[in-house]
Amino acid sequence: MTSRERVCAALSRRPVDRVPVDFGGTRQSGIAASAYHALREHLGVRPGRPVRVFDLFQMLAQVEQEVADRFGADCVGLYRPEVAFGIRNANWKPWTLFDGTPVEVPGGFHPETEPDGSLVLRQGPRLLARMPRDGFYFDRLEPYPGAVHPDLDTWEPPRLDAATLEHYPRQAAALYENTDKALVAPVGPPYELFFGLGQGGFERWMLTLVTEPDYVRALYAKLVDAWLDNLRAFHTAVGERLQVLQICDDFGTQRAPFLSERLFCELVLPAYRRGLDWVHAHTTWKIVLHSDGAIFPLLPAISEMAWTSSIRSRSTRPAWSRAGSRPLTATGWYSGAGPATRRPPSPLAVRKTSPGKRGSIWKSSAAAAGTCSRRCTTFKPACHRPTSWRCLTPHGTSGRALDSASAARPASAPAATYRSPNHHHPARTGPSTRFT
Repeated sequence: MTSRERVCAALSRRPVDRVPVDFGGTRQSGIAASAYHALREHLGVRPGRPVRVFDLFQMLAQVEQEVADRFGADCVGLYRPEVAFGIRNANWKPWTLFDGTPVEVPGGFHPETEPDGSLVLRQGPRLLARMPRDGFYFDRLEPYPGAVHPDLDTWEPPRLDAATLEHYPRQAAALYENTDKALVAPVGPPYELFFGLGQGGFERWMLTLVTEPDYVRALYAKLVDAWLDNLRAFHTAVGERLQVLQICDDFGTQRAPFLSERLFCELVLPAYRRGLDWVHAHTTWKIVLHSDGAIFPLLPAISEMAWTSSIRSRSTRPAWSRAGSRPLTATGWYSGAGPATRRPPSPLAVRKTSPGKRGSIWKSSAAAAGTCSRRCTTFKPACHRPTSWRCLTPHGTSGRALDSASAARPASAPAATYRSPNHHHPARTGPSTRFT
């Protein structure tokens, strides 16, 4: 069974020879450039060579074929040529991360250094993003439409340009013909219809969402019109070479949804359903939603949109569906910190779990390699960012780590925590699970 066949069978709820693996097929399953460099050195793959950063926002590494194959990856990403900040991934040049990791970045990447050592990106007079000194990724600062409340009589959402539509068929053909992996492409609305729409002023966007439903519906109508135009053009460009269409939107905090099920069903759901209905009517693509947070109360509504849902959640309640809702295909993806009952067998391992199922699987992952404030070597991520870690090593009052790989951490023992200087989602740290 090829990787492509395996992914398609799993998402269609048919038997597979093994569970499909996604390592680097999306920006949510990627790996920080510094961690990837350490992984390559550990594996002896292209030692001493710089890592290519394809996502300048999160500073994610481009995972090479030999590394992906080493971990049994079944997916590969089909991205637009400008993955982040409108900077085209071309004309690569050498650069160095704050921690000294040698990397290659696009030629159009020209950050400015502020007096305090922070890096900023500008587009003309507009400030787009900032990375604090010794940080690991950029914080977006540009306000999006939900935050600025545009005049809908004059404002138009962006469409895919000609250069991007010329790039897609070439890249899709190369990936389809030269690999056996499932192609995954993130082609959602021009702006996330809920969380991303409020970037740069989330409080103002939440007030608009609650107090101006007619304006929100009109805004959604324009966004989905643009999305449908993009989907038609994208489908013409790649056809059925694509297996999975990815949608990203964050509907929850770590404890509960951002909005009520009523508000979600009245405003957000109809807008997404309009675009997804077109996909199901005109393509064979499977649809995957990535959403952070504890969104179990929203899952029945999400299932009615007929997509495969990929979420992170603090909750482990199995109450996923109700009568009449469509089925969700579920696979576990561990990317968060929770109570540890034992340590992984190596510094390059994290625990993979699935709610409602017994047992766990130790799965190799470079994202687990790091250093905490006590210089330990066994970690797992403490939030959805790839550069935030929680130490699994049981520390005594002396601060010395136990050396035995089988040592258990008592439930009452606090875990030493290291967070990157620009860790900005404290409400969404903790256990995390992904369903697809």
